[in-house]
Amino acid sequence: MAATQKKKRVVSGMRPTGRLHIGHYFGALQNWVKLQNDPAYECFYFIADWHALTSDYADTSAVAQNTLDIAIDYLAAGLDPKKCVIFQQSLVPEHAELNLLLSMVTPLGWLERVPTYKEALENIKDKDLHTYGFLGYPVLQTADIVIYSSSAVAGEQGVPLVVPVGEDQVSHVEISREIVRRFNTYYELQPASGMFEERNQFLLKRLLMFAFVQKELQEFTYPVSAEARVRAMSALRQSIIQDGWENFAEQFKQYRDVLALLRVERVLTEPEVMLTQTPRVPGLDGRKMSKSYGNAITLSESDEEIRAKTKVMMTDPARKRRQDPGNPDICPVYDWHKLFSDKKTLDWSAHGCRTAEIGCIECKAAMADHLIKWIEPIRARRVKYEQNPAQVLEILDEGSKKARKVAQGTMERVRKAVFGWERKRAEIARPAIRKARAKS
Repeated sequence: MAATQKKKRVVSGMRPTGRLHIGHYFGALQNWVKLQNDPAYECFYFIADWHALTSDYADTSAVAQNTLDIAIDYLAAGLDPKKCVIFQQSLVPEHAELNLLLSMVTPLGWLERVPTYKEALENIKDKDLHTYGFLGYPVLQTADIVIYSSSAVAGEQGVPLVVPVGEDQVSHVEISREIVRRFNTYYELQPASGMFEERNQFLLKRLLMFAFVQKELQEFTYPVSAEARVRAMSALRQSIIQDGWENFAEQFKQYRDVLALLRVERVLTEPEVMLTQTPRVPGLDGRKMSKSYGNAITLSESDEEIRAKTKVMMTDPARKRRQDPGNPDICPVYDWHKLFSDKKTLDWSAHGCRTAEIGCIECKAAMADHLIKWIEPIRARRVKYEQNPAQVLEILDEGSKKARKVAQGTMERVRKAVFGWERKRAEIARPAIRKARAKS
């Protein structure tokens, strides 16, 4: 890959709420494995243990074991620490620091309008979710992604970020993009060299007029004081943030000399959506597969457990008797056949269902045979890692160190943009340097 071409960086993670199931595999893990093997991508996959606290803060006794279990499931599913970075969210404290800074600029109304937030408050009655942490879930989620905006190479700006999601999760990435856009507008706009010099007073006044800055802030006494510069830049940012810098620059693109008074130092990278096509994986009862519904097959189930669970699996509700023909297109068992069975079995199942030549029990048993055959290598790898938890912790620790190196690079740039201490220190040191030079 050419030196000037940057890999896209993939970032994704899961909350440690228990062992992963086949819905997780086909919904995410299968695609993660594919991406780690693609040289066009640099993949960061994490276990979001801080996110678990947003809803399970009252009892954290299972978080550590669940984190270990998910790490084992990641490895058993085929994630390779030599090809991707596997890490634990809480071992990279920069996630929390960036979350704090992003929360300072995120409007409360944005968070209150998130559909999943309102749904959870309405539907989950056994937990008190009226907390700052749960409301701020999207902000932490944003920090989790964009903390990997920077490259670990010194002096290099942010790399493209992509988040693999299904269509139902696009809105989660969109709010992250909005938060980043708002944050960048506050901190990426900096005065260009000479902006407040008297020779540029006409251009400066025009810029402030374009941004609808109040008239009293458009008049300056030269040389312009530090306080007046701060007031003018603050007013500019407040105005431009309404539509974003890109829209403002596009609107006045013919006035290049005016726009040249500002420089843009990109702080964080807006994440892009990577739409992934995922197969339908209904639960045992036909609803969406979920641990909370008790309708899942985990990646660690034994043969006996798989057969027992699939034996009572829901089928075409219209097929009430053995001799009734069925419709495989609306049968959850047939959906699973499409995931695990070969073409011969698939055709046998579809034809036998439509003609009533086979019963649902036969169909389920055949599907279970293929499911067990498919899950065997995953389960075997899982047993290997279960027997060596120290190795799993070592993988998490090493991955977290790699992730933190990148996160620290991002936070260095963020702190510089937000607080400006580098500029302030240089400003304070300048007179002392001049004085020392004069003496010499």
